[in-house]
Amino acid sequence: MSIYAWCSRRAGGLAMLATAALSYWVISSEWDAQRHDYKYQSLDSLSAPRHSSKQGGGLVAVFSYYCLLIHFLVFVFPLRSCWAVLTITNSLKKAARARALRDIKFGHRRRGSSTSLSSSETLTSSRDVSSSSSSEAGDQDTECYMDGDIAPDRVIHAIVIPNYKEENDSLRETLEVLASHPQARNTYDVYLAMEQREYNAETKAIRLTNEFSKKFRSIDFTVHPSDIPGELAGKGSNMAWAARKLSEKYSLGQRKDVIVTGIDGELLLHPPMVWPRLQHARHDSLTNLAPNAADSHLSSNYFAQVTTMHMAYPDTATTTLYSAPIIFDRNAHNVPAIVRVADVLWSAAGMSGLYKGSSIAPPTSVYSLPLELVDRVGGWDCDSEAIGEDLHMYLKCFFALNGNLTSRTVLSPVSQTNVAGGGRGKGIQGVMTDVRARYKQALRHMWGALDTGYALRKVVEVWNERKHTSRAFRPLHTSLNDGSDSYVPQSQLDSVDAEATPESGIFSDVVADTLKEPDWERIVILFHRLFEAHFLPVQMTILVIASTLYMWVTEDMPDVHGVNWIFSVCNVLRTLGFMEVALYLFLYEGFHRICVESREKEMGDAGLLKGMHFSRREVKTNFIDYVMVPLVAPIFGSIPCAQAQICHFWTLDLVYTVSKKVTRRRAKSVSADAMV
Repeated sequence: MSIYAWCSRRAGGLAMLATAALSYWVISSEWDAQRHDYKYQSLDSLSAPRHSSKQGGGLVAVFSYYCLLIHFLVFVFPLRSCWAVLTITNSLKKAARARALRDIKFGHRRRGSSTSLSSSETLTSSRDVSSSSSSEAGDQDTECYMDGDIAPDRVIHAIVIPNYKEENDSLRETLEVLASHPQARNTYDVYLAMEQREYNAETKAIRLTNEFSKKFRSIDFTVHPSDIPGELAGKGSNMAWAARKLSEKYSLGQRKDVIVTGIDGELLLHPPMVWPRLQHARHDSLTNLAPNAADSHLSSNYFAQVTTMHMAYPDTATTTLYSAPIIFDRNAHNVPAIVRVADVLWSAAGMSGLYKGSSIAPPTSVYSLPLELVDRVGGWDCDSEAIGEDLHMYLKCFFALNGNLTSRTVLSPVSQTNVAGGGRGKGIQGVMTDVRARYKQALRHMWGALDTGYALRKVVEVWNERKHTSRAFRPLHTSLNDGSDSYVPQSQLDSVDAEATPESGIFSDVVADTLKEPDWERIVILFHRLFEAHFLPVQMTILVIASTLYMWVTEDMPDVHGVNWIFSVCNVLRTLGFMEVALYLFLYEGFHRICVESREKEMGDAGLLKGMHFSRREVKTNFIDYVMVPLVAPIFGSIPCAQAQICHFWTLDLVYTVSKKVTRRRAKSVSADAMV
């Protein structure tokens, strides 16, 4: 391992130590000056100066201006989150009004007809879906009036449900919601991505596949082997293995219209309301590969929007990644306020890049991308550095395209459950149990700081290869575990006889492409977002403490370095930042309300309302949440971030655990023996 690679993996920890050392040197120097009662004398004094006012002035300036920069970033982040949640909420309200008008229209048709609407008649979309859900800079509104009919089986969704030690009820609930979709029996190929390390994993998969065999077009399972070197047990490795297996099913001509959807744990994507009927469909089939978390409920409305945008923008269809906002609205009322607020602010981090016009939109939990793009990057990584699987895959695609990855927002909020440790109703001890469970999840999130090192290494590769834009790659299942194995040198392709029949040659499945020049502006913006996610929590905490100590130490001393104004500005920015967080919480109320109302209606339409959980926010709850905000940042931000960065100095591995989930309330099952 090179020194640069070692340092890149510990970039967060090294930055933390450097900032702490700089702060210590500056404060200790000023403290020594005050303790020894040094007198700063003017230059025209006849006596010899006892202390030079310029000693250490350079480092003091670096410390001061860096403190200003960090406070400015803290000011910008919640402002961007406020704008994102405001625009997303307005778009969701427009979509809700459009659905209500459509329901009235279809309801009138139903009353006037003795036959029910076919599934193809209900699978419609509106202009709002495609025009408001793009986050690519410079996107133009595209009219997508879906008046044409297509055969239902021309759109196939291969849905992968990666799980490891998930409860049967979570898996079954996910499958029930999927089965409630009107197009499930015609277009859904469901795959349970199991882990061999789990006891009786294959038995569990067989039981579920038999139970739901008649609910889908097909349902099957894959089992990730436990003896593959370097691959850890967890969602990423299970999804990678299942994707390699499923890749064999799709021909080279189909692959550009296979959309892969990856979803993290604790999710609920609510059931369908609308589905696009694609006008002027130009492709024989559109297949959707959806690696899903075990307790996720996939919405066909989510896939509808992805499909619409995929068809509406053919020029960027194979280089686009789709992201969706997240909402914690299932069990938020059953967890402590401090846990609830931590997840509300986590959703702010996820939404901060999803506003329209944002060219950098890293996904949080849920994302979709074309299978051809998966082929290009060699699939998912399975090592310890890929624990933040969603962001890691985004970075992998981003740098594989020289920063020219298109990002679009799917306006189908993903309902998630708050992590709980089972402490409800157990007093203070129960609260601490839930807080510990949430802290473990925060540590896993912050462990993703390894992705910053991955990005640092990748940007060096982009620079070294900036003049070589020719690329060639093969389907995922034809490559080995190493993503680099899918790369085919251009020299080998040039040596092939041009008149030979491609289908019969050794390179018949090779796709050749030419990349655009590196987009350095986007790359800079990306590193800004990575700095916000992985460096800012610790850097801000260190500098808030250090700047306070510096002002206290120099309180009775002249401003010989001319930097006191900087700390005054920092105080203002810090105050404004808190005010912006309060504004975000206020705006979040509207976002939360529209999401809960929409999901409740959709669950009812799907016949799954009974036993479902909905968390509604109230004035009393909101007030408690606002009070908890100052505690959330250090407990679930700075402290786990610092712990992760320190641990990275001696280990990159983190044990994968499954958080406790909330599921529908069910009647207790009765065994066969009990009935005898």
